[in-house]
Amino acid sequence: MSLVSRTPLARAGAAMLLVALLAAMTGPLSSAGEPAAAFQRENDTAMRVMMERMHVAPTGDVDRDFVTMMIPHHQGAIDMAELQLRYGKDEELKRLSREIIQKQKEEIAMMERMLAAMPAATGAAQHEGQHQGHHDSHHAH
Repeated sequence: MSLVSRTPLARAGAAMLLVALLAAMTGPLSSAGEPAAAFQRENDTAMRVMMERMHVAPTGDVDRDFVTMMIPHHQGAIDMAELQLRYGKDEELKRLSREIIQKQKEEIAMMERMLAAMPAATGAAQHEGQHQGHHDSHHAH
């Protein structure tokens, strides 16, 4: 048997050495997974919200239903790109995320104009479709 396995002090020293080596490779252990965990948690929320808002009652107008679903889909892309900007490190991905945000906002504005120009949907489906599709982002860019 080695000395490490025989004495509690030696085992504690070996454990401290392992912690120090892991910290040197990954950064401080207390924060090693925090940004990734925060990103995952917030991304899961963004995905859930996007999916909920994309689920709209059909109006019978394929064009209206498509646009009504695509607006929250694009907003979801914006929300996820904002999370990448907040938590990501890769500069090329940050550039891509900024482009996604800009393009998706432009496309949302275009779809909202198109939706407003469409003939009104009938019944409760109109009210449901118009309100589920909109989502304001509160994230900083």
